[in-house]
Amino acid sequence: MTLVQAFDLAAVLVFAVTGALVAARALLDVVGFVFVACLTAVGGGTVRDLMLGREPVFWIAEPAPVAVAASVACVVFFTHHLIASRLTAIVWLDAVALSVAVAAGVAVADGLGHPVWVQLVMGIVTGCVGGLMRDVVCNEVPLVLKAGELYVTAALAGGAAAVLAREAGAPGLWPLAACAGVTFLLRAGSIRFGWRLPAFRPRPPRA
Repeated sequence: MTLVQAFDLAAVLVFAVTGALVAARALLDVVGFVFVACLTAVGGGTVRDLMLGREPVFWIAEPAPVAVAASVACVVFFTHHLIASRLTAIVWLDAVALSVAVAAGVAVADGLGHPVWVQLVMGIVTGCVGGLMRDVVCNEVPLVLKAGELYVTAALAGGAAAVLAREAGAPGLWPLAACAGVTFLLRAGSIRFGWRLPAFRPRPPRA
């Protein structure tokens, strides 16, 4: 297993847990759990591979990610009642998955020889699209679209950290570790300390 595959699989695992927990909030049956978990787990990577023309898509080339996501969904289906606050778990697990997925997206685009701006976009796509699909399908307000939240911004900053570390000559795993670390730091700050971007506020009408 390559380093990129390991990051992809790690993101699949954690995103699958968040998908299953959202399915629990939506009161779905076990099939619904598996569907939502798999959609969340492989959605971002699938869109990334299609946009990059990467054939076959990563989970078709190696079906382990789908098997992992489906297995996780079944486990969560029978154990979700052990988690006191599913929403809190979803938010924090999503932050972990986002961090790993952004690193995987940047690494895949870099490995295919794409320029820096494409690497940054693919990091965002890989990290954000699966969760967006999950929330839309389950009629939740998408985390990625909540006003002011550091989500896409965190993904962009993490991707930039990976590129800068690589250009500075950081060897091996360090650029991806920098990506995951910066992404998680910003996302965690938004969750824990309320770090926000300015949100649009309409001006009151003039008298």
